[in-house]
Amino acid sequence: MPTPSASSTDAAKPAAASGGVQSLERAFDLLERMADAGGEVGLSELSVSSGLPLPTIHRLMRTLVVCGYVRQQPNRRYALGPRLIRLGESASRLLGTWARPYLARLVEETGETANMALLDGDEIVYVAQVPSKHSMRMFTEVGRRVLPHSTGVGKALLANVPPDEVRSLLARTGMPAATEKTITTADGFLTALEDVRRLGYAVDDNEQEIGVRCLAVSVPNSPTSAAISISGPAGRVTDEATEKIVPILKQVAAELSVALASSGSPGH
Repeated sequence: MPTPSASSTDAAKPAAASGGVQSLERAFDLLERMADAGGEVGLSELSVSSGLPLPTIHRLMRTLVVCGYVRQQPNRRYALGPRLIRLGESASRLLGTWARPYLARLVEETGETANMALLDGDEIVYVAQVPSKHSMRMFTEVGRRVLPHSTGVGKALLANVPPDEVRSLLARTGMPAATEKTITTADGFLTALEDVRRLGYAVDDNEQEIGVRCLAVSVPNSPTSAAISISGPAGRVTDEATEKIVPILKQVAAELSVALASSGSPGH
């Protein structure tokens, strides 16, 4: 996501300089700023963060309201509209489709089931999976939603979120124990996130399901917060196997990041 200063410059530059349509660029910039602000903002806030004059923002927001992509609240502030949900759901499905070749490579190189997950609100949602070829393998239904505190992908996705925001999320979701090894305190979870930042990867050690270990890394610079993981029986995903698997996970995540950032099709 661009910094506010960079975005302000981009929003204000002539369309000819960027080869795009200025009003379209500005409208999408405002939508992203609204998302960054939690989904609801006032016109003056958008003006300060974007550097655009109030009349310009007002005109763009009225167009977005008419189209259903933004709605005006009773308090006169603007919120992201329901029509964006359909676009987001379709984009999430496509993201999973684009990731599948990379997950297939993970399966080929590690022998374990590979997953991709996103942070959707306060929950983790699995958007893609390629199963292991082993007869004993892990299976997670695509579309399944879980709480982040008991999963490797959840730790990977929250590792760089400010601690106060993590605490707020955990307070909203609660921290029910899926197994006897599930982390059930905010302090314990924040300590686990420190380990993720130190090691560069996350571990779910029998915390979601007894007998299952998961290794996960975030996808750097992903257009939406995403992580990939491998999961398998604890007897196969040992500490020794982890040393071999983690570099592969990181390499595939880096390649997927480049593919998602490119304007062409991933993998080309």
